Amino acid sequence: MRNRRSIGFAGATLAVFGVTLGAARLGAQSASAEKNATFFVGRLQFGSNNGGDCGDVGHDLIRLVSRTSAIHVQEERKLKLADAGLFETPFLFMNGHNDFVLSASELENVKTYLSRGGFVFASGCCTNPQFPTAWRREFSRIFTGEPVREIPYDHLIYRSFYKLERLRSAKGGRDIHLEGLFHQGDLVAVMGEEGLCCGFSMANSCNVGNGVVPDDAKKIALNIAVYSLTH
Repeated sequence: MRNRRSIGFAGATLAVFGVTLGAARLGAQSASAEKNATFFVGRLQFGSNNGGDCGDVGHDLIRLVSRTSAIHVQEERKLKLADAGLFETPFLFMNGHNDFVLSASELENVKTYLSRGGFVFASGCCTNPQFPTAWRREFSRIFTGEPVREIPYDHLIYRSFYKLERLRSAKGGRDIHLEGLFHQGDLVAVMGEEGLCCGFSMANSCNVGNGVVPDDAKKIALNIAVYSLTH
């Protein structure tokens, strides 16, 4: 397991201290350190996607993290995969509806970013299958021999803040798994299909009858944020 706090993101504080919910305790430190815990969110622009799909979903993620935990969210930063500012932002969020292809320079930059301890959270929008299909394909190109794969329910990401036994589909009758990219045994990128961001941001108002149940979507989004800063 990598210690993200030891990885040099200039200008970013990667610590999370004493984040709790009831009995969920992730390790206590001083109250002053808790107040200074900082979470920077980068909203990715990639291909023809300008980082604006599903409106304010990035800001909604920030509000969710701030409201529910002790993590202080500094800001959302619009970034391109080729930007140097990538390395000052330990948590990146990307979402979309459509197919995309990453350039050679984008792939190399995100490979370096993930190798140094960065984390990517991705979500398809409105149950459109094009974005999840493209994300699996493109992120499977980053590390040789390490394709994107399903994350089983016994993984810590499902209990890093809330304890989730499953992610329920709004359609009922089946469960939804996160998918992830692992590098040298570490989970470095996570993707939720089925319009996960629509669930935690807009209560599935743009994805009625589909996607992840909104309550589960909010809980797993926070779990992903906490996991990214503590592992």
